[in-house]
Amino acid sequence: MIDFDRQRRNMVDCQLRTNKLTDRALLAAFLEVPRERFVDPAFQAVAYLDEDVPIGGGRGLANPLALARLLQELAIDGGDVVLDVGCGRGYSTAIMSRIAATVVGLESDAELAREANALLAGLSCDNAVIVEGPLAQGYAAQGPYDIILIAGRVGAVPDAILDQLAEGGRLATVLDEGGGLSRGVLMTKRGGTASRRIVCDVSAPPMPGFERQMGFVF
Repeated sequence: MIDFDRQRRNMVDCQLRTNKLTDRALLAAFLEVPRERFVDPAFQAVAYLDEDVPIGGGRGLANPLALARLLQELAIDGGDVVLDVGCGRGYSTAIMSRIAATVVGLESDAELAREANALLAGLSCDNAVIVEGPLAQGYAAQGPYDIILIAGRVGAVPDAILDQLAEGGRLATVLDEGGGLSRGVLMTKRGGTASRRIVCDVSAPPMPGFERQMGFVF
């Protein structure tokens, strides 16, 4: 039988702490949330390796370090309202629910959304909810958001999502720069305009619906 508790501790100690992950609340959340429950059963044995893991529907769960680095840059606190775009089965939603006031997970795949709601309920994530809808449109009904996470590789961030970011709010994602290169970016809204800063070199599974188009912000 696989000792997932030990694997989870090893992930935090050997992958996260050794790569400048210092946020205590974030590390505690990664220690608490069982990542193996959020992937296909066939991939549970590799859930804690430093690699992306399939979750079904052609989608993937970003490797632990990529997700952790994005979340640390977002600097989530206990008063924040968060939108988790493309939440899949809800792993990142569960992590952020341990830190933020409220987390809205947005998922376009009906089956993944159903499974995410069940998983979050089983983990008593009472301050998190999963809604179904097109990812690139965000979820304006609960906005504006202090924090927006798109934990996948995107060609661009749509204006529709940036419009849902509160003044002073922060958005993190992995930007596909072409040629096999991708980087973690942090966007901050000031005076109604979102500035962008590269924060790390990371990879992540592609997020559908975020190809470069006119009207998108690069």
